[in-house]
Amino acid sequence: MTHVPKRLLLGRALRSDRLGETLLPKRIALPVFASDPLSSVAYAPGEVLLVLSLAGASAYTFSPWIAAAVIVLMFTVVASYRQNVRAYPSGGGDYEVANTNLGRRAGLTVASALLVDYVLTVAVSISSGVENLGSAVPFIAEHKTPAAVITILLLTLMNLRGVRESGKLFAIPTYCFVAGVFGMIAWGVIRGVVFGDEMRAPTADYDVRSEHTGGLAGFALAFLLLRAFSSGCAALTGVEAISNGVPAFRKPKSKNAATTLAMMGLIAVTMFCGVILLALATGVKMAENPATNLLVDGKPVGSGYTQNPVISQVAAAVFGDGTIAFLFLATATALVLFLAANTAYNGFPLLGSILAQDRYLPRQLHTRGDRLAFSNGIVLLSGAAAILVWLYDADSTRLIQLYIVGVFVSFTLSQTGMVRHWNRHLREETDPAKRRHMHRSRAINTFGAFFTGLVLVVVLVTKFTHGAWVSLLGMLLFYGVMTAIRRHYDLVAEELATDDPAEKRVRPSRVHSIVLVSKTHKPTLRALAYARLMRSDTLEAVTISVDAQETAQLRREWDERGLEVPLKILDSPYREITRPVIDYVKRLRKENPRDVVSVYIPEYVVGRWYEQLLHNQSALRLKGRLLYTPGVMVTSVPWQLESSELARKRLKKRADWSAPGSVRRGPAAGPGGKLVGGMTNGKANGKKDGREK
Repeated sequence: MTHVPKRLLLGRALRSDRLGETLLPKRIALPVFASDPLSSVAYAPGEVLLVLSLAGASAYTFSPWIAAAVIVLMFTVVASYRQNVRAYPSGGGDYEVANTNLGRRAGLTVASALLVDYVLTVAVSISSGVENLGSAVPFIAEHKTPAAVITILLLTLMNLRGVRESGKLFAIPTYCFVAGVFGMIAWGVIRGVVFGDEMRAPTADYDVRSEHTGGLAGFALAFLLLRAFSSGCAALTGVEAISNGVPAFRKPKSKNAATTLAMMGLIAVTMFCGVILLALATGVKMAENPATNLLVDGKPVGSGYTQNPVISQVAAAVFGDGTIAFLFLATATALVLFLAANTAYNGFPLLGSILAQDRYLPRQLHTRGDRLAFSNGIVLLSGAAAILVWLYDADSTRLIQLYIVGVFVSFTLSQTGMVRHWNRHLREETDPAKRRHMHRSRAINTFGAFFTGLVLVVVLVTKFTHGAWVSLLGMLLFYGVMTAIRRHYDLVAEELATDDPAEKRVRPSRVHSIVLVSKTHKPTLRALAYARLMRSDTLEAVTISVDAQETAQLRREWDERGLEVPLKILDSPYREITRPVIDYVKRLRKENPRDVVSVYIPEYVVGRWYEQLLHNQSALRLKGRLLYTPGVMVTSVPWQLESSELARKRLKKRADWSAPGSVRRGPAAGPGGKLVGGMTNGKANGKKDGREK
């Protein structure tokens, strides 16, 4: 039922030994992991100007200084993370650094912050892209929430096909966006400096009404500048994704990841600074409440006014509104905002896999799918982001207020952990050259920890009431869930441990076998034959008497066949099938506590999904109840119907079939280097041609 649609949407399943083919070269890794910080140029400059507009257009003069502070912070973070990827190339990133050097609680705090940030990255990027596209397509603007959810579903399918294929799809619009922005900056400089042209944005003649008529000074001005700086820090979101995605790079992994980090930082700060300066040069005006605070000839523009992003206004001033270059950049901007979410689609599943391996998340998140991607993590991320988009009506302005907090929590704890890492190694290292390198790295990480910690305080103070508290709540929720999951796995491991030398191993005294029967047909006869092979101490057949005539007929047929196994009839006055069997098994266990009761259940194996609805329902319910009864073993004895044989022949047509579990959890090396896969599910005759029933 699901095989054909799955193959059409995702492609053919890949063998585990082809994992190396999905690794990324730097030219693909850059758009895959850096699309988020690169695309932030589309909204981060606007966020700075929006906050400064509260003090009027005259406050725009502070924007270059805010841009300079963001640039210093970007270079600091990039330099710090270059040390991370070299010291911890396994892909744990901030989580591994904090967990190793600061302890389990710090590691869980970083993991919680990153998981929240990845979900927000998808929600913010998709919502912002839909809004940009909606300015050109009114239908999308009217239905932006469904459009955002559909876009998330499309990105999910693209990522489920595998990292390398999705990377190729995402590289083109990302590079087009970078080329478009650099072209806009270069052409703007040429026009303004070489030709002396006057470039004016569509809002150059507008005025901005200050919400503080008396002007701002002292503490109020400082607070406003800090809030503008914290909004501009949106340009740094996604930087940590490269340190979490080192395993996805080609060898040498650490070197390639460090080079990609440097390229990303240089490109991002150049575009961010260029857009800010061109916005000042062309007279761009922005306001948090444009309907009332943007003035034309002294009058508000009104509620019908649509405020275009800063990058769109700058492009209109530099290239001309409606020109081919303008449309090219507008299209590339909308696409890259959609694809910026891919940073999270690569970071969240990988981090989820590491956390699952450490038993902080369900182990299913450590499982690779048919295309060697962490499919369960991708689906979980998509679901969480879709819920967030729906709750906030795909409003990027509201969603951005939740942003950044998680990023700087992970930045600060990661850099603090790296300082401890270098301190520990310096105590053991005696080589002077290596010590000099470690001292330099420690200085970089120390400054990074101080600077990002300072920014975290600023972000919390300036954005807490604007929505940052939601991010903190999400972090606490993730922290609590992961702690509970780890506690559960630890308790289960402790309960199942067998290395206690004082453990008293008691073998069962006898085995009492029961074969459940309803008719004397082929499945029943097979189950009886198999049960007799097990040489139990006691063997009997049990049937439930719901209809007296059918029970009498079964008794006659049983006697006529001369079956040597005694038939026991359990009355069921309320026509129940499950309860009489459960009560009988419990009675046997109570009478002989050291005996093991083995229950054999004949089952049909069908080949069509709808046939499953017509058979085996009683057996399924009964097995579910018996699993909770101590001292009871349940064995399914399958009888393959003709339809199952047809299904098996259809499955044989799959050329790249792998043993159950080998694709998902990795192959096991068999004799001669062959890949083998197996199962032990306690079912008699439950394998056919290497496949699970």
